[in-house]
Parts: sequence; structure tokens; C-alpha cells
Amino acid sequence: MKAIIVMYDSLVKNLLQPYGCQWTKTPNFQRLAQRTVKFENCYVGSLPCMPARREMHTGRYNFFTRSWGPLEPYDESMPENLMKNGIHTHLISDHYHYWEEGGANYHTHFGTWEIVRGQEGDKWKAQLKEPKIPEKVIARPTHRWRQDWVNRGFLDEEEKQPQTVTWDLAMEFLDLNGDCDSWLLQIECFDPHEPFFTQQSYKDLYPHTYAGPFFDWPPYRQIKEDDPEGAREHIRCQYAALLSMCDRNLGRLLDKMDEKNMWEDTMLIVNTDHGFMLGEHSWWGKNVGPTYNEIANIPLFIWDPRHKLAGETRNALVQTIDLAPTIYNYFQVQIPESVMGKDLENVIVNDIPVRCAAVYGSHGGNINCTDGRYVYMRAPDPDNDNLFNYTLNCSHMCQGFTREELEGAELTGPFGFTNGYPVLKVKKIKPKTQSGQLNMGDFLFDLKQDPHMEHSIHNEEAEYMMKKHIVEIMKENSVPEEVYVRYRLRKE
Repeated sequence: MKAIIVMYDSLVKNLLQPYGCQWTKTPNFQRLAQRTVKFENCYVGSLPCMPARREMHTGRYNFFTRSWGPLEPYDESMPENLMKNGIHTHLISDHYHYWEEGGANYHTHFGTWEIVRGQEGDKWKAQLKEPKIPEKVIARPTHRWRQDWVNRGFLDEEEKQPQTVTWDLAMEFLDLNGDCDSWLLQIECFDPHEPFFTQQSYKDLYPHTYAGPFFDWPPYRQIKEDDPEGAREHIRCQYAALLSMCDRNLGRLLDKMDEKNMWEDTMLIVNTDHGFMLGEHSWWGKNVGPTYNEIANIPLFIWDPRHKLAGETRNALVQTIDLAPTIYNYFQVQIPESVMGKDLENVIVNDIPVRCAAVYGSHGGNINCTDGRYVYMRAPDPDNDNLFNYTLNCSHMCQGFTREELEGAELTGPFGFTNGYPVLKVKKIKPKTQSGQLNMGDFLFDLKQDPHMEHSIHNEEAEYMMKKHIVEIMKENSVPEEVYVRYRLRKE
């Protein structure tokens, strides 16, 4: 048995041809849909990047009790457990957050792994002279800004871009090992994450008129009146250009699977960690505004060689936490008791539901819930700052916890989510380098009447049911008491 996971970052579902988009050029995603089962109602769990990857390893929600950070000592890692059962796991990635403090031990749980450098503000090339930056440019207010322009100077050809190199290594792995048995390959592309940096040939696929400053890296904020005219169309075209580059490299994998007849014995999963706002609802980015479906409802494609179902669509409600148990089952490895996700085999075969509701969000932001009909966004009490990290690995995205945070830490637990380990309870103080979700209140949307989530409604019965779903899932996940209080929810 073999398996390939292709994980993109910020892959927007409604801009892919198989999900109905008619203006982007993604023929290989269309080809992928014809060879796999396509999921319509796949939702994120924990946001953003590394929290989603923790769910890939553990099959558990991260956001109730932990912000962005490393794997915990008590986490059951799916790639590591496969290794213990004789299945070799290999990671190839240009997702540079793996090499920062807050992601520094995810790759080490694979049997082998390869890094590709240079994406975004990756601390890669040392250039003390000022990099070439366009004279007129919409600057992204981030500490990564200068380093990104340094990196771009070394990526002037498509063959040098991290995405291309990542796929070159993936092809090498398959040429070396495609005929062997018992392995899992995880290919991770940072693209089409911003900045939307790619070659002119892909930009030429999307001609449009834009006379404003150079702009391919949208900030995380609401669109302003003084944003340049045509900026929304321009940034969508910049994203689409990078998406078409992703599509081209996906085609290389599909060709390789055809060449080696891997469809007979190799599972293929293509997914993403979350989507991205490209001007919808007058927002750029993610993490700061409400988690609309442009972010939360993500693409998912699965080919299961045991059942050989292709070109079909599934509507059951599934999530990122379901991928680990699905892979365990496929390799006939016992699913750890700590896993809260559901094996998707019966969804793949017969579209049998595995849950009545899904919750998702970022640590400290709204707790969001959908049952497929409604989306409910529950905001925390604005006067309650009792937000804690439960952890034994005291790292944020780019730095360790501060002395101020750790001075008030206390050892507590164990909890149901810590596998018997006591943990540190640390009051969260948001680092200056991280964005946080704004508290904009509660929202309720009826997806049947309002699929684009344009009008929040008041419906007491629906709100009651959604809160009930949230509470039940929180109970199942042994969420600490203060979380119920902070979100004005009754446990009983």
C-alpha cells in the first residue's frame, strides 16, 4: 500500500474549475476531479498554517486550547506512528514555517524529509545591500517584507522557484521509490499562499487593466476606500497566475501516476489548510476578519485504490481532522484513541455522514460551527481576557514564550486532550508579529438562502441548535471550563 498527500497552502475552492470556476485556467485540477472523489463540504478545523498541520498529524482540533506552535510531547503523530508500523513516511516541503520556532518539530516526525528554501520572507539568502523593490509598491506591513525581496532576486527563473524545486524532488522520490511498497509521501506547496510571486508567462494568462502601484501581497485587513482602482481584480489575477503554476505542477504528478500505473495501489489525497479572501466581503487575507466560507470551506480530492471511485462528488460534512484516521485505516494501522476525526472510507464509498456538525476557528477568535445548512460564528466575551495556551512546548510562531507569559504559568491537568500528561497553563499574550481575529460579534448565516454569506440573520431556534453542537463537540474534546465561560456557553 502506498499513499501521496499533496497539501497546498491557501488553495481557494471557488477558484478551481472542478468547483465551478470558469475564468481560472486549472485543467489539471479538472483532470484530478475526474480521477478522484471530490468533496463539496470539507471544512477546516484549526487555523492557520501550523495548527492545521497539527490536525493532520493528530486527528484532533488544535484551536480550543493552543495557538500556533510545535507538536506537543503528548501528541500522537500519524507519520511517526506509520513509521513504527513499517510504513516509511517522507516529507518534501517549501513551507518555510516548518523551519521556524513554532513549527520546528513537525518534519522530524517523518522518517525522512527534504526542505526547499526561499518562499515569502524565509530567512534564506544574506544580502546586506538593499534589494531591488519597485519604486511604487503597496507595501505589506510585515517583518518579512525586505527578506522577501532579497529572496526574489535569486528566483528569477521558474526552474529556481521553490514550488518547482519541490515538485522536482517529488518526481525524484517517485522515480526512486514508486515501485516499492509501504510508503507515504507528503508533498507540501507553500503556493498559492501570498505573495503571489510567479513568472510572467502565468500572468499573461490573465490580461487585465491596472494602473496602480506594484501589488501582489495583500495585507490582512478590510479593503479601504483609498485602495487603488482595480486592485481587487488585479490581486485576483495575481493569485490566479500562481494557481495556474500550481496546476501545471499537479499535472506532473498525474502524468507520473499514469506512467507508473500507480492508480492501482496508491491513495492520493489533495487538500489545503485553508482558503483566502481576495476581496470578497471587502476583506483581504485571513485570520483577522470573520472566517467566511472562502476561508473555511476548502477543496478536497481523494482517490482510494481499494474502491476505484472516480469522477464522483460527496456532500457529507468532513474536516481536516478526518485525514489522519482515513490514512491509518488505509494502511491497516490501529487508530489511536486520542484521534477525534473520522475515517472517511464510508463517505468515499457511499457518502455516509460521519458528523452532524463541524467546528473550526483560530485560537482566541470566534468559534465557528456549521451543520451544512447554517454557519454560526460565536464571538468571545469582549470583557473576558482569560485566554490560555495549554502546552509543554512554549513557542509561538517565530519566538519562545516571553518571561511575562511564563511568570504566571501553572502546571495543571492532565486533560483528555493531553494523553495523561500534566501541562502548563499559560495566559496568552499575543506577540506583535502575529495578527489576531477582531471581535466583531456573533453572526448566523443560512447557506441555503444565502450561499455567499452576505446577510447575517436572527433565528433563535437555529442559533440554539448551533450552540448545542458547539457545546457537545467541546465536551467530546475535554475543553477546559474557562473556555465555556469566555464564549458565554453553558456546559450543561
